[in-house]
Amino acid sequence: MRNMPLVSLADIAESTRYGYTASASNKKVGPKFLRITDIVPLNIDWDSVPYCKIEEKDISKFSLQPGDIVIARTGATVGYAKLIREDEQSVFASYLVRIRIDPKKADPGYVGRVVESNIYKRFVLSRVSGAAQPNANAKVLSSFQFPIPDMSTQHRIVSILSAYENLIKNNQRRIELLEQSARLLYREWFVNLRFPGHEHVKVMDGVPEGWDNGCVSDFYDTSSGGTPSRKNPDFFTGEIKWVKTQELLNRFITDTEEKITQEAIKKSSAKLFPEKTVLVAMYGATIGQVGIIASPAASNQACCAIMAKDPRASFMHSFLFFLENKQTLVGLSMGAAQNNINQQIIRSFPMLMPPSQLIYIFNDALTPVFDQWLNLYIQNQKLQEARDILLPKLMSGEIIV
Repeated sequence: MRNMPLVSLADIAESTRYGYTASASNKKVGPKFLRITDIVPLNIDWDSVPYCKIEEKDISKFSLQPGDIVIARTGATVGYAKLIREDEQSVFASYLVRIRIDPKKADPGYVGRVVESNIYKRFVLSRVSGAAQPNANAKVLSSFQFPIPDMSTQHRIVSILSAYENLIKNNQRRIELLEQSARLLYREWFVNLRFPGHEHVKVMDGVPEGWDNGCVSDFYDTSSGGTPSRKNPDFFTGEIKWVKTQELLNRFITDTEEKITQEAIKKSSAKLFPEKTVLVAMYGATIGQVGIIASPAASNQACCAIMAKDPRASFMHSFLFFLENKQTLVGLSMGAAQNNINQQIIRSFPMLMPPSQLIYIFNDALTPVFDQWLNLYIQNQKLQEARDILLPKLMSGEIIV
């Protein structure tokens, strides 16, 4: 098993294709339209994937089917990949490459899990590092070589890894239910204004008596991060988590792809934010996305940090507020080449702040929800780490199955 042959993705590919150029739409105007931002999360959320118009003759050319592998070929997410597991009527966007594995040469499930791993990301980054805008063409992406055992062993490896994935998926379902319950409570109390005792409170011009009608900066301080110079690679060898906007996935952030040093913070505009700081994406495709750092972390300049100033303010309130108002923020974006918002837009965004007693009841109700939410994310992170440690050992034959 230790002398397994090495193959490249190109060796076992039935076909390789760049994606389709179209505009995404929330209206059901055609098939689902998978983009780079849809493959960054742990699992593809098909409910949030938009649609696109496409000629009937092109659908089969750009279609996705279970067993296909899609890989980001440009930008900060270059090398991110997903194995398509669901049978959804979908096509894929132009910044993605689809590799369809020949099932006679390899198990697509085995190959897909290898390509989803950090082993593959590191390979791609080693080929594009140093570029201001990293890009990798299909030839580079499919040149990755890896050991391939016999077909029956591949099937067994898939079965072992699937057990971890099922646990992660079950936790993900529980996380989604917790998020839904928190968002519904926020919407009921602070948007629909059906908070406890609302029957006895006068409302004038949409503002309940006793509530403060202001803007974000009245209740929260804001800040932005920075990017240490890439000319000094040592800056990115530390242990301080450094958040990028593609890691803002409307959830807790328990780990980051890159980590920086204390020296990097001293010699850049990056700052160390305290745990439970809420981050909002200000630039590009991720604009309006939100995250909560689970432990002290820094971020790049495309993130706006939201920190409590008013005694009533809390990370739970601000997180749910920005989740609720994402589309409105997106509508305020500006810039011809790339849509952006800035700190001033966020600071001046209208906000109603309830009285202390109501916020106290709200926080008391949601604290166990957010605590359980975070614990499930940490569990999933540990399961991912265990799976990622196991995969190369299974690939190399160090662990025989």
